[in-house]
Amino acid sequence: MRLGLRSKFFGMTSGLIVLALLVAYIYARQQTALEAREQVTEDLVVRLQLVTKRAELSEFPLSNTKSWDQLADDLGLAAGCRVSFIDRRGRVLGDSMVSLERLSQLDSHSERPEVIAALRGRTEAVERYSNTTGRNMLYVAAPWRGRGATLGVVRLALPMTQVEAALNSLLRVLLVAAVIALVVGLIVSLFAAQIASRGIRSLIQVAAQMEEGNLNIIVDKTSGGEVAELGQALERQARSQAQVIRVLRRERDIFDSILTGMKEGVLYLDADAKIVMVNPALRDMLLMTSEVKGKRIEDLIGETEFNEMLDALYDIGSESEEDEEDEAPRIIQGELKIGGLKPAILRVRAQRVEGEHGGVVAVFLDLTETRRLENMRKEFVANVSHELRTPITSIRSASETLQRVSDSRPDIMPRFLDIIDRNAERLFALVEDVLDLSRIESRQFSMSIVSLDVAEAFEKTASLFYDRLQKRGIQLLVSQSEPLWVRADRRGLEHVLTNLTDNAVKYAGVDTMIELSAEAAQGVVVLRVKDNGVGINEKHLSRLFERFFRVDAGRSREEGGTGLGLSIVKHLVESMGGKVSVSSKVGEGTCFSIELTQAGRTDGDAQLPPSARGALLSTGG
Repeated sequence: MRLGLRSKFFGMTSGLIVLALLVAYIYARQQTALEAREQVTEDLVVRLQLVTKRAELSEFPLSNTKSWDQLADDLGLAAGCRVSFIDRRGRVLGDSMVSLERLSQLDSHSERPEVIAALRGRTEAVERYSNTTGRNMLYVAAPWRGRGATLGVVRLALPMTQVEAALNSLLRVLLVAAVIALVVGLIVSLFAAQIASRGIRSLIQVAAQMEEGNLNIIVDKTSGGEVAELGQALERQARSQAQVIRVLRRERDIFDSILTGMKEGVLYLDADAKIVMVNPALRDMLLMTSEVKGKRIEDLIGETEFNEMLDALYDIGSESEEDEEDEAPRIIQGELKIGGLKPAILRVRAQRVEGEHGGVVAVFLDLTETRRLENMRKEFVANVSHELRTPITSIRSASETLQRVSDSRPDIMPRFLDIIDRNAERLFALVEDVLDLSRIESRQFSMSIVSLDVAEAFEKTASLFYDRLQKRGIQLLVSQSEPLWVRADRRGLEHVLTNLTDNAVKYAGVDTMIELSAEAAQGVVVLRVKDNGVGINEKHLSRLFERFFRVDAGRSREEGGTGLGLSIVKHLVESMGGKVSVSSKVGEGTCFSIELTQAGRTDGDAQLPPSARGALLSTGG
């Protein structure tokens, strides 16, 4: 930047010098090439005359190619050029640059321009590329007579090396002259630029600093005159630009912070429906890549409803240009259902931007989770209402019956009181399960994840079912080959094992076996609750952990089940960082598997209790 003015002087001077040298070189090259060619041609014609006379003195028969080839070799060496003897039919009898063995392989030379001219009595110089020598050659030829007739043609050829050498010599001279001229031009132009730029050099530096973004400049005002006034103007402009840039940066940072922090997606399109700006929330909603700027929106959002909204907005913009009375911006709202890898329900509010550039701004609100929760709430309320209706109806029916017959039939009172008691217990269990599930899902169920002894958890679970196992004749086997600890919440793990064991006791049937087992594998411990009961049809397994889902609804209600137990189990296990799964075959039994993170021992080398080493805790019958 500092040498800009001097560079212009230098560029102009050196450009003129180069142009003059280029014109001189082109002219001199043409003239030198022409004169060199004429000189070589004249010299070659003199040699041709001497060689022709020597050939006419030779009395070799035309069939003696060996003698003619030897003569061509001797004369070519003496003349310092290529000598060829060619008969009237174009057959080469001898050539100083071709061996005797290769003469028969040469093409007929009857069509060569110089040969045709010589047979007609003229001597012409022809320049062309020779396939035999692989170089540009200058050819001259003359008729060769003997015994009063033209026997053939004597041809001489010389490489154009002399012309090329002259041209190369000229080029070297011109290059040296150009370098000298450029050096002189540089010195002169730099000296002239130094004089011309003395008054404005500081302003050039100031302008360069402003261009680089440095607006904190101080101009030297000692120069006086117009230069000082220009410096003051630059200084005022720099201060004004700095103030504007500070305001713009502050507004840009605020705008970027707002867009980045918004959970709503924001999209701005230009007048051609091409993307100008997309905030991170919308990228996440629509799985957009970072390279979307400049692309057409229909290539990324192919939903018909959205494209129709945009078409309507752009049509409004076109109409407003024709009718300027309606200046109010139009707004269009609607909902979109997005498919693909990340299905979503979006609420869209799009508005046309009026102004010089125009365009459309659209705001997207993700309603997917809201709608999912609404559907879950509706489904949950419907399921709870349905579950509550049966015990409430039973209680009301029993109480009404008691009121009517309590005096006349005192003997039936115990049966109806039992109905009321069982259904009240069922209502209580259902309410407790609903509250537990609500606390777990809303993260209000506090957990304390610690290292727990699996054998101890199995032992405590088994002890809770001793009486029921005896009544049903069910054998409960606790199997664990080594001491194992898991990372879990004590209450949560006990609830999970109790629920799964309770289900096994309910549905395994009488005279069956339930097994609680554990094994470690790759940093996790797999706890299993397995029975050999009737099993579950495979089509029901995928829905088994859904709320209120029952394989056998009638039997489940008879057993006192609420339909929420397995859903609570799943939520508890996942809250402890684990996974729960189920496998079953009809007639072979069911196995629930719980994967929890393995933990280290907390009580030293504690031994497993007897039951954890495979003891049979309870045997019925």
